[in-house]
Amino acid sequence: MAREINRLSARKVQTLATPGRHADGGGLYLVVDPSGAKRWVMLYRLAGKRREMGLGPVLSVPLAQARDLAAAARGQIAAGVDPVAEREAARAAPPPAAPVTFADVALVFMADREASWRNAKHRAQWRQTLEVQAARLWTMPVASVETDDVLVVLRPLWQAKPETARRVRGRIEAVLDAARAAGRRQGENPARWRGHLDKLLPRSKKLSRGHHAAMPYADVPAFYGGLLTRSGYSSLALRLAILTAARSGEVRGMTWGEVDLSAALWVVPAQRMKAAREHRVPLVRAAIDILTSIRPDKPDPGALVFPSAKGTALSDMALAMLLRRMKRDEYTVHGFRSAFRDWVDEATDLSGEVAEAALAHLTGDETERAYRRGDALAKRRVMMDHWADFVLGAVPAK
Repeated sequence: MAREINRLSARKVQTLATPGRHADGGGLYLVVDPSGAKRWVMLYRLAGKRREMGLGPVLSVPLAQARDLAAAARGQIAAGVDPVAEREAARAAPPPAAPVTFADVALVFMADREASWRNAKHRAQWRQTLEVQAARLWTMPVASVETDDVLVVLRPLWQAKPETARRVRGRIEAVLDAARAAGRRQGENPARWRGHLDKLLPRSKKLSRGHHAAMPYADVPAFYGGLLTRSGYSSLALRLAILTAARSGEVRGMTWGEVDLSAALWVVPAQRMKAAREHRVPLVRAAIDILTSIRPDKPDPGALVFPSAKGTALSDMALAMLLRRMKRDEYTVHGFRSAFRDWVDEATDLSGEVAEAALAHLTGDETERAYRRGDALAKRRVMMDHWADFVLGAVPAK
C-alpha cells in the first residue's frame, strides 16, 4: 500500500482522547470510543466490499503488536484471502483431536478381555502392572512409545524383581501390539524381547516368588535327583510338576480321566485352570513313567492321581513340607515354573512365546495365545522334551 504507515507513536496512543478513528497507516486505525476505551481495527476492501476487522483493545494489544497483526492481514488480502472470514473459519473449526495415549489403548485392551479373566484380582493385577509399574508410559501418546521409554520402566525391576519385570514387559508388549493392529502406531514393538530387548538387558540370575527365591535353573537337576530317592505321592507329584512346568494346584487336582497315556497327553479342564481355559500338557517319557508306576488297572476317571492319606487332594503344604525336609524350603513349588522360564531364556534358543504357552499364561498378544492350540502342542512337546533332558541330567547347564 502506498499510503504512509506508522504515523502513531506509543505515547500518542496513550494520550489520544478525542473520540473517533486515528490512522496509523496501511489500514490500521486506533479507535477511541466516547467512553474513552481504545481499540484497534483494520479497514480494508476486498472484492469491492469494505470490511472492518477488530484487532483487540489497546490494554492487551500494544502498538507494535497491532502493526504486526495489520501486516499479516495485509499479506492475506494481497493473496486474495479475507482475513475476517479466515479467522471465523478457524474459530468454527473443531479443536484438534487429542493424541491416543497408552492408557487409552490399555483400557480398551483390558475391557475386551475381562470376560476371559476369571476374577477381579486378575483384572486388578493387569491394571496395577500397566498404570502403576508402567506409569511412565500410561499418559504418553501410544505412537510415541520408544525403546528407551520401555527400558526406563523395566530396568529398576529387571534384577530386583525379575518375574514382575517379565510380566510387565509382556503386558506392555501386548498393549503396543494391539495399538499397532488398530493403526495407532507403526514400526516394531519396542517391548519385544527376542531379537530386541534381549540385546539390551542382562539375563537375570535369580527369580523370586513373593519373599522366596525361585530355585536357579542350574540347580534343578541335582534337586530332581534328590527327589528320585524319595517315595510317596508328594515326591511323585512334585516330580511331575517340575517335568510339566504345571501349577501345583493343577498337579494336585489331576484325575485319571484327564490323562491319556497312549497319546502322552494331559488335558486340564477349564474349570481347574487359572485362566478358565482348557490346557493341553504334553507328557514327556519320564512323566509317563511316573504315572504308569501308580496307575490302577482300571482307574476311575474321577479318581485323584495323587491322593492324600485321607483320599482327598494333596495340600499345597504337603509339597512345601517336602521342600523343607530336603532343606530347600527357601524356594517355593511355584518357583520351578520360574526356573523353567528362566532356563528357556538363558540356556536355550527356544521360543519365549511357546514357553509362555507351556505355562498357560495369558500375557502377550493373540499370536502368542494361538500357541495353545494346533501345532503349538507339537512345539511344546519338543520344548518339554528338551527340559526333561536337562532336568534328568542329559544336558548340562550352561
